[in-house]
Amino acid sequence: MITLIFVSGLLALAVGKPCSSDLLKCLNQQLLRSVDTQDNPSNPSVHIALRLSTHHNLAKESEHLNQLKKGFHEDIEKSLRNGELVVGRLALYILALKSSCHDLQSVHLNHNEMREPLLTQLKKEMAEEQQNIAFSHRPKTNYYQYSLGILALCVSGVRVSTHVSHKLIHAVEHKQIKHGESLCVDSHAMAGMALQCLKDEGTAVKDAAELDKALASIKKRLLDSKRADGHLGNEFSTGLAVQALLAMGSQLEEYDSAMEALKADVKKGTYHNPMAASQVLPALHQQSYLDLKKKECRNEDDTLTIDADSVSEVVPNHVQVPLQVEVIKSNGASSVFSINVLKGSSLFEALNLLQDKQNGFTFSTEDSLWGPFLSVVNEEQARQTDRRYWHISSDGTSLTQGIKDYKIDSAQSITIKNTGY
Repeated sequence: MITLIFVSGLLALAVGKPCSSDLLKCLNQQLLRSVDTQDNPSNPSVHIALRLSTHHNLAKESEHLNQLKKGFHEDIEKSLRNGELVVGRLALYILALKSSCHDLQSVHLNHNEMREPLLTQLKKEMAEEQQNIAFSHRPKTNYYQYSLGILALCVSGVRVSTHVSHKLIHAVEHKQIKHGESLCVDSHAMAGMALQCLKDEGTAVKDAAELDKALASIKKRLLDSKRADGHLGNEFSTGLAVQALLAMGSQLEEYDSAMEALKADVKKGTYHNPMAASQVLPALHQQSYLDLKKKECRNEDDTLTIDADSVSEVVPNHVQVPLQVEVIKSNGASSVFSINVLKGSSLFEALNLLQDKQNGFTFSTEDSLWGPFLSVVNEEQARQTDRRYWHISSDGTSLTQGIKDYKIDSAQSITIKNTGY
Protein backbone atom coordinates (compact mmCIF):
# COMPACT_ATOMS: atom_id res chain seq x y z
CA MET A 1 0.00 0.00 0.00
CA ILE A 2 1.43 3.36 -1.07
CA THR A 3 0.27 6.30 1.00
CA LEU A 4 0.61 10.00 0.33
CA ILE A 5 2.51 11.94 2.98
CA PHE A 6 2.40 15.71 3.10
CA VAL A 7 5.04 16.62 5.70
CA SER A 8 7.65 18.70 3.87
CA GLY A 9 10.76 16.79 2.89
CA LEU A 10 10.13 13.14 3.73
CA LEU A 11 12.62 11.69 1.24
CA ALA A 12 13.79 8.34 -0.06
CA LEU A 13 15.90 7.02 -2.92
CA ALA A 14 18.95 8.51 -4.62
CA VAL A 15 18.82 8.26 -8.39
CA GLY A 16 21.73 10.28 -9.74
CA LYS A 17 24.50 12.76 -9.12
CA PRO A 18 24.54 16.54 -8.67
CA CYS A 19 23.91 18.63 -11.79
CA SER A 20 26.75 20.94 -12.84
CA SER A 21 25.28 22.45 -16.01
CA ASP A 22 22.02 22.58 -17.98
CA LEU A 23 20.05 22.13 -14.77
CA LEU A 24 16.64 21.62 -16.36
CA LYS A 25 17.88 18.89 -18.69
CA CYS A 26 19.81 17.21 -15.89
CA LEU A 27 16.84 17.16 -13.51
CA ASN A 28 14.57 16.08 -16.34
CA GLN A 29 16.88 13.15 -17.14
CA GLN A 30 17.06 12.28 -13.45
CA LEU A 31 13.28 11.96 -13.27
CA LEU A 32 13.16 9.99 -16.50
CA ARG A 33 15.79 7.64 -15.09
CA SER A 34 13.72 7.12 -11.94
CA VAL A 35 10.82 5.65 -13.94
CA ASP A 36 13.26 3.03 -15.27
CA THR A 37 14.38 2.03 -11.76
CA GLN A 38 12.67 -1.08 -10.40
CA ASP A 39 13.08 0.14 -6.79
CA ASN A 40 10.85 3.14 -7.52
CA PRO A 41 7.11 2.40 -7.73
CA SER A 42 5.14 4.26 -10.42
CA ASN A 43 4.62 7.80 -9.21
CA PRO A 44 1.94 10.10 -10.68
CA SER A 45 3.77 13.20 -9.46
CA VAL A 46 6.83 12.19 -11.48
CA HIS A 47 4.63 11.68 -14.54
CA ILE A 48 3.11 15.15 -14.13
CA ALA A 49 6.56 16.73 -13.92
CA LEU A 50 7.75 14.93 -17.05
CA ARG A 51 4.65 16.04 -18.91
CA LEU A 52 4.98 19.69 -17.79
CA SER A 53 8.58 19.80 -19.06
CA THR A 54 9.67 21.27 -22.36
CA HIS A 55 11.56 18.20 -23.54
CA HIS A 56 10.14 14.68 -23.59
CA ASN A 57 10.87 11.03 -24.14
CA LEU A 58 7.39 10.17 -25.36
CA ALA A 59 7.97 6.40 -25.43
CA LYS A 60 9.15 6.30 -21.81
CA GLU A 61 6.34 8.62 -20.71
CA SER A 62 3.76 6.40 -22.43
CA GLU A 63 5.26 3.33 -20.78
CA HIS A 64 5.14 5.02 -17.39
CA LEU A 65 1.52 6.03 -17.93
CA ASN A 66 0.64 2.40 -18.60
CA GLN A 67 2.43 1.39 -15.40
CA LEU A 68 0.36 3.94 -13.47
CA LYS A 69 -2.86 2.66 -15.05
CA LYS A 70 -2.00 -0.83 -13.86
CA GLY A 71 0.00 -0.79 -10.61
CA PHE A 72 -1.02 2.54 -9.13
CA HIS A 73 -4.63 2.01 -10.20
CA GLU A 74 -4.68 -1.38 -8.49
CA ASP A 75 -3.14 0.12 -5.36
CA ILE A 76 -5.99 2.65 -5.09
CA GLU A 77 -8.60 -0.07 -5.57
CA LYS A 78 -6.91 -2.15 -2.86
CA SER A 79 -6.94 0.82 -0.49
CA LEU A 80 -10.64 1.37 -1.15
CA ARG A 81 -11.35 -2.28 -0.37
CA ASN A 82 -9.43 -1.92 2.90
CA GLY A 83 -11.27 1.26 3.88
CA GLU A 84 -8.11 3.36 3.61
CA LEU A 85 -7.93 7.02 2.68
CA VAL A 86 -7.21 7.68 -1.01
CA VAL A 87 -8.00 11.36 -1.69
CA GLY A 88 -4.44 12.56 -2.29
CA ARG A 89 -3.32 9.60 -4.39
CA LEU A 90 -6.53 9.55 -6.41
CA ALA A 91 -6.20 13.29 -7.13
CA LEU A 92 -2.57 12.92 -8.25
CA TYR A 93 -3.53 9.96 -10.43
CA ILE A 94 -6.23 12.04 -12.12
CA LEU A 95 -3.78 14.92 -12.68
CA ALA A 96 -1.24 12.47 -14.16
CA LEU A 97 -3.83 11.15 -16.63
CA LYS A 98 -4.83 14.73 -17.42
CA SER A 99 -1.19 15.61 -18.09
CA SER A 100 -1.17 13.01 -20.88
CA CYS A 101 -4.54 14.21 -22.22
CA HIS A 102 -6.09 10.86 -21.33
CA ASP A 103 -9.87 10.53 -21.46
CA LEU A 104 -10.72 10.54 -17.74
CA GLN A 105 -14.21 9.19 -18.32
CA SER A 106 -12.73 6.02 -19.79
CA VAL A 107 -10.92 5.05 -16.58
CA HIS A 108 -13.01 3.40 -13.86
CA LEU A 109 -12.50 2.13 -10.32
CA ASN A 110 -14.04 -1.12 -9.09
CA HIS A 111 -15.33 -0.67 -5.56
CA ASN A 112 -18.18 -2.24 -3.59
CA GLU A 113 -19.27 -4.20 -6.66
CA MET A 114 -19.63 -0.93 -8.56
CA ARG A 115 -17.62 0.45 -11.47
CA GLU A 116 -17.36 4.23 -11.40
CA PRO A 117 -15.28 6.86 -13.22
CA LEU A 118 -12.32 8.26 -11.29
CA LEU A 119 -13.84 11.73 -11.06
CA THR A 120 -17.10 10.37 -9.62
CA GLN A 121 -15.15 8.52 -6.93
CA LEU A 122 -13.11 11.63 -6.12
CA LYS A 123 -16.27 13.72 -5.78
CA LYS A 124 -17.60 11.16 -3.29
CA GLU A 125 -14.35 11.16 -1.34
CA MET A 126 -14.35 14.97 -1.21
CA ALA A 127 -17.95 15.03 0.02
CA GLU A 128 -16.96 12.71 2.87
CA GLU A 129 -13.97 14.91 3.68
CA GLN A 130 -16.19 17.99 3.73
CA GLN A 131 -18.67 16.31 6.05
CA ASN A 132 -15.85 15.28 8.38
CA ILE A 133 -14.72 18.92 8.55
CA ALA A 134 -18.29 19.96 9.36
CA PHE A 135 -18.50 17.55 12.30
CA SER A 136 -14.87 17.29 13.47
CA HIS A 137 -13.44 20.63 12.23
CA ARG A 138 -10.78 18.84 10.18
CA PRO A 139 -10.63 16.56 7.13
CA LYS A 140 -10.15 12.82 7.46
CA THR A 141 -6.78 13.26 5.76
CA ASN A 142 -5.30 16.77 5.88
CA TYR A 143 -5.69 20.07 4.06
CA TYR A 144 -2.87 19.22 1.63
CA GLN A 145 -4.82 16.26 0.27
CA TYR A 146 -8.13 18.14 0.52
CA SER A 147 -6.68 20.95 -1.61
CA LEU A 148 -5.21 18.44 -4.05
CA GLY A 149 -8.68 16.91 -4.45
CA ILE A 150 -10.23 20.31 -5.22
CA LEU A 151 -7.42 21.06 -7.68
CA ALA A 152 -7.85 17.75 -9.53
CA LEU A 153 -11.60 18.27 -9.91
CA CYS A 154 -11.20 21.88 -11.04
CA VAL A 155 -8.38 21.19 -13.53
CA SER A 156 -10.53 18.36 -14.97
CA GLY A 157 -13.44 20.72 -15.54
CA VAL A 158 -15.65 19.23 -12.83
CA ARG A 159 -17.78 21.58 -10.75
CA VAL A 160 -16.61 21.77 -7.14
CA SER A 161 -19.37 22.01 -4.53
CA THR A 162 -19.56 25.38 -2.78
CA HIS A 163 -19.66 23.48 0.52
CA VAL A 164 -16.35 21.79 -0.33
CA SER A 165 -14.63 25.01 -1.46
CA HIS A 166 -15.97 27.00 1.50
CA LYS A 167 -14.34 24.58 3.97
CA LEU A 168 -10.93 25.27 2.45
CA ILE A 169 -11.49 29.04 2.34
CA HIS A 170 -12.60 28.91 5.98
CA ALA A 171 -9.50 26.89 6.95
CA VAL A 172 -7.23 29.50 5.35
CA GLU A 173 -9.09 32.38 6.99
CA HIS A 174 -8.90 30.79 10.46
CA LYS A 175 -5.27 29.61 10.13
CA GLN A 176 -6.18 25.93 10.40
CA ILE A 177 -3.68 24.80 7.76
CA LYS A 178 -0.73 23.92 9.93
CA HIS A 179 1.35 21.00 11.13
CA GLY A 180 1.39 21.10 14.91
CA GLU A 181 1.92 24.77 15.62
CA SER A 182 3.94 25.43 12.48
CA LEU A 183 2.81 26.99 9.23
CA CYS A 184 2.60 24.21 6.62
CA VAL A 185 4.08 25.83 3.51
CA ASP A 186 3.40 23.00 1.06
CA SER A 187 -0.22 22.71 2.23
CA HIS A 188 -0.71 26.45 1.77
CA ALA A 189 0.86 26.16 -1.69
CA MET A 190 -1.54 23.41 -2.71
CA ALA A 191 -4.48 25.37 -1.26
CA GLY A 192 -3.37 28.42 -3.25
CA MET A 193 -3.33 26.48 -6.52
CA ALA A 194 -6.72 24.90 -5.77
CA LEU A 195 -8.42 28.20 -4.93
CA GLN A 196 -6.76 30.01 -7.84
CA CYS A 197 -8.15 27.35 -10.17
CA LEU A 198 -11.66 27.97 -8.81
CA LYS A 199 -11.20 31.71 -9.34
CA ASP A 200 -9.83 31.28 -12.87
CA GLU A 201 -12.69 28.97 -13.82
CA GLY A 202 -15.27 31.36 -12.40
CA THR A 203 -16.53 28.58 -10.15
CA ALA A 204 -19.35 29.66 -7.87
CA VAL A 205 -18.27 30.09 -4.26
CA LYS A 206 -20.28 31.21 -1.24
CA ASP A 207 -18.47 34.55 -1.10
CA ALA A 208 -16.19 35.80 -3.91
CA ALA A 209 -14.65 38.40 -1.62
CA GLU A 210 -13.71 35.68 0.87
CA LEU A 211 -12.03 33.73 -1.93
CA ASP A 212 -9.93 36.76 -2.88
CA LYS A 213 -9.06 37.35 0.76
CA ALA A 214 -7.99 33.72 1.19
CA LEU A 215 -5.76 33.89 -1.90
CA ALA A 216 -4.15 37.10 -0.63
CA SER A 217 -3.56 35.46 2.78
CA ILE A 218 -1.95 32.40 1.21
CA LYS A 219 0.34 34.53 -0.94
CA LYS A 220 1.41 36.59 2.07
CA ARG A 221 2.10 33.51 4.19
CA LEU A 222 4.18 31.93 1.43
CA LEU A 223 6.23 35.09 0.97
CA ASP A 224 6.58 35.53 4.74
CA SER A 225 8.05 32.01 4.96
CA LYS A 226 11.10 33.17 2.98
CA ARG A 227 14.43 32.35 4.60
CA ALA A 228 17.66 34.27 4.27
CA ASP A 229 18.89 31.73 1.70
CA GLY A 230 15.79 32.27 -0.47
CA HIS A 231 13.93 29.08 0.37
CA LEU A 232 10.22 29.30 1.13
CA GLY A 233 9.77 27.15 4.23
CA ASN A 234 12.61 24.73 3.53
CA GLU A 235 14.37 23.09 0.59
CA PHE A 236 11.53 20.63 0.06
CA SER A 237 8.57 22.99 0.20
CA THR A 238 10.07 25.68 -2.06
CA GLY A 239 9.17 23.95 -5.34
CA LEU A 240 5.45 23.80 -4.58
CA ALA A 241 5.52 27.31 -3.08
CA VAL A 242 7.00 28.71 -6.29
CA GLN A 243 4.40 26.80 -8.32
CA ALA A 244 1.67 28.40 -6.23
CA LEU A 245 3.11 31.91 -6.60
CA LEU A 246 3.34 31.40 -10.35
CA ALA A 247 -0.26 30.17 -10.45
CA MET A 248 -1.43 33.16 -8.42
CA GLY A 249 0.20 35.60 -10.83
CA SER A 250 3.08 36.78 -8.67
CA GLN A 251 5.74 39.00 -10.21
CA LEU A 252 9.24 37.62 -10.81
CA GLU A 253 10.83 39.77 -8.11
CA GLU A 254 8.60 38.06 -5.53
CA TYR A 255 9.99 34.59 -6.18
CA ASP A 256 13.28 35.07 -8.04
CA SER A 257 15.39 34.39 -4.93
CA ALA A 258 13.43 31.18 -4.37
CA MET A 259 14.15 30.14 -7.97
CA GLU A 260 17.85 30.78 -7.39
CA ALA A 261 17.71 28.68 -4.21
CA LEU A 262 16.10 25.82 -6.17
CA LYS A 263 18.81 26.02 -8.84
CA ALA A 264 21.54 25.97 -6.20
CA ASP A 265 19.98 22.89 -4.62
CA VAL A 266 19.76 21.12 -7.99
CA LYS A 267 23.48 21.79 -8.48
CA LYS A 268 24.21 20.26 -5.06
CA GLY A 269 22.09 17.19 -5.74
CA THR A 270 19.58 18.00 -3.00
CA TYR A 271 16.61 16.74 -5.02
CA HIS A 272 17.77 13.19 -5.68
CA ASN A 273 14.43 11.88 -4.41
CA PRO A 274 12.00 11.52 -7.36
CA MET A 275 9.06 13.00 -5.44
CA ALA A 276 11.05 16.06 -4.40
CA ALA A 277 12.42 16.55 -7.92
CA SER A 278 8.92 16.20 -9.38
CA GLN A 279 7.73 19.25 -7.44
CA VAL A 280 10.80 21.32 -8.31
CA LEU A 281 11.07 20.66 -12.07
CA PRO A 282 7.74 22.32 -13.02
CA ALA A 283 8.66 25.39 -10.96
CA LEU A 284 12.00 25.69 -12.77
CA HIS A 285 10.08 25.51 -16.06
CA GLN A 286 7.86 28.30 -14.65
CA GLN A 287 4.91 25.91 -14.79
CA SER A 288 2.40 24.81 -12.15
CA TYR A 289 -0.25 22.14 -11.84
CA LEU A 290 -2.75 24.74 -13.08
CA ASP A 291 -1.08 24.57 -16.49
CA LEU A 292 -2.53 21.07 -16.88
CA LYS A 293 -5.89 22.74 -17.67
CA LYS A 294 -4.61 23.84 -21.07
CA LYS A 295 -2.36 20.86 -21.85
CA GLU A 296 -2.89 19.79 -25.46
CA CYS A 297 -0.24 17.07 -26.01
CA ARG A 298 0.41 18.11 -29.61
CA ASN A 299 3.67 18.80 -31.49
CA GLU A 300 5.74 17.88 -28.43
CA ASP A 301 9.52 17.75 -28.44
CA ASP A 302 10.75 14.13 -28.28
CA THR A 303 14.50 14.54 -27.83
CA LEU A 304 15.05 13.71 -24.15
CA THR A 305 17.47 10.82 -23.61
CA ILE A 306 19.34 9.40 -20.63
CA ASP A 307 23.12 9.72 -20.57
CA ALA A 308 24.82 6.35 -20.22
CA ASP A 309 27.30 7.64 -17.62
CA SER A 310 24.84 9.62 -15.49
CA VAL A 311 24.59 7.23 -12.52
CA SER A 312 26.82 7.99 -9.53
CA GLU A 313 29.40 5.49 -8.39
CA VAL A 314 29.09 4.44 -4.74
CA VAL A 315 32.44 4.37 -2.91
CA PRO A 316 32.59 1.91 0.04
CA ASN A 317 33.69 3.23 3.42
CA HIS A 318 34.53 1.43 6.65
CA VAL A 319 34.62 4.25 9.23
CA GLN A 320 32.16 3.78 12.09
CA VAL A 321 30.44 6.47 14.14
CA PRO A 322 28.45 6.14 17.40
CA LEU A 323 24.69 6.63 17.24
CA GLN A 324 22.22 6.98 20.09
CA VAL A 325 18.51 6.43 19.40
CA GLU A 326 15.81 7.50 21.85
CA VAL A 327 12.23 6.33 21.38
CA ILE A 328 9.50 8.30 23.13
CA LYS A 329 6.06 6.70 23.10
CA SER A 330 2.74 8.52 23.21
CA ASN A 331 2.54 8.11 27.01
CA GLY A 332 5.97 9.73 27.44
CA ALA A 333 7.83 6.48 28.20
CA SER A 334 11.40 6.67 26.88
CA SER A 335 13.88 4.00 25.79
CA VAL A 336 17.47 4.70 24.75
CA PHE A 337 19.65 2.52 22.53
CA SER A 338 23.27 2.87 21.38
CA ILE A 339 25.07 1.38 18.38
CA ASN A 340 27.99 2.03 16.04
CA VAL A 341 27.14 2.38 12.35
CA LEU A 342 29.14 2.86 9.18
CA LYS A 343 29.66 6.53 8.40
CA GLY A 344 27.35 7.51 5.55
CA SER A 345 24.72 4.89 6.40
CA SER A 346 21.14 5.97 5.95
CA LEU A 347 19.00 6.23 9.05
CA PHE A 348 16.93 3.37 7.62
CA GLU A 349 20.05 1.17 7.47
CA ALA A 350 21.02 2.22 11.00
CA LEU A 351 17.59 1.34 12.39
CA ASN A 352 17.71 -2.05 10.65
CA LEU A 353 21.12 -2.72 12.21
CA LEU A 354 19.83 -1.63 15.62
CA GLN A 355 16.84 -3.96 15.29
CA ASP A 356 19.13 -6.87 14.38
CA LYS A 357 21.70 -6.24 17.13
CA GLN A 358 19.67 -5.17 20.18
CA ASN A 359 16.67 -6.62 21.94
CA GLY A 360 13.93 -4.12 22.77
CA PHE A 361 14.01 -2.16 19.53
CA THR A 362 11.70 -2.98 16.63
CA PHE A 363 10.23 -0.93 13.81
CA SER A 364 8.26 -1.28 10.62
CA THR A 365 7.58 1.06 7.73
CA GLU A 366 4.95 1.78 5.12
CA ASP A 367 5.58 2.83 1.55
CA SER A 368 4.72 6.31 0.37
CA LEU A 369 5.35 8.34 -2.75
CA TRP A 370 8.26 9.88 -0.81
CA GLY A 371 9.71 6.49 0.15
CA PRO A 372 9.42 4.43 3.36
CA PHE A 373 8.24 6.14 6.53
CA LEU A 374 8.04 4.89 10.10
CA SER A 375 4.65 3.46 11.03
CA VAL A 376 5.35 1.24 14.08
CA VAL A 377 8.18 1.58 16.60
CA ASN A 378 8.52 -0.76 19.58
CA GLU A 379 5.05 -2.16 18.85
CA GLU A 380 3.36 1.28 19.01
CA GLN A 381 1.70 2.66 15.90
CA ALA A 382 1.43 6.29 14.84
CA ARG A 383 -1.39 6.47 12.28
CA GLN A 384 -2.69 9.26 10.09
CA THR A 385 -6.24 8.26 11.03
CA ASP A 386 -5.36 9.07 14.66
CA ARG A 387 -3.57 12.25 13.52
CA ARG A 388 -0.24 11.00 14.83
CA TYR A 389 3.20 10.41 13.31
CA TRP A 390 6.75 9.57 14.38
CA HIS A 391 8.63 12.87 14.62
CA ILE A 392 12.37 12.38 14.07
CA SER A 393 15.08 14.79 15.17
CA SER A 394 18.86 14.77 15.38
CA ASP A 395 20.42 16.51 18.37
CA GLY A 396 17.16 18.43 18.80
CA THR A 397 16.81 19.54 15.16
CA SER A 398 13.89 18.15 13.15
CA LEU A 399 14.92 16.18 10.09
CA THR A 400 13.92 17.56 6.71
CA GLN A 401 14.79 14.23 5.07
CA GLY A 402 13.26 10.79 5.38
CA ILE A 403 14.77 7.73 6.94
CA LYS A 404 16.15 6.29 3.70
CA ASP A 405 17.72 9.57 2.63
CA TYR A 406 19.11 11.01 5.87
CA LYS A 407 22.77 10.02 6.26
CA ILE A 408 24.61 9.39 9.53
CA ASP A 409 27.87 11.24 8.85
CA SER A 410 28.92 11.94 12.46
CA ALA A 411 28.18 10.94 16.05
CA GLN A 412 24.70 12.09 17.01
CA SER A 413 21.55 11.42 19.00
CA ILE A 414 18.36 10.57 17.09
CA THR A 415 15.01 11.04 18.83
CA ILE A 416 11.93 9.26 17.51
CA LYS A 417 8.79 10.61 19.19
CA ASN A 418 5.14 9.62 18.76
CA THR A 419 3.60 13.01 18.05
CA GLY A 420 0.08 14.31 17.45
CA TYR A 421 -0.95 17.01 15.01
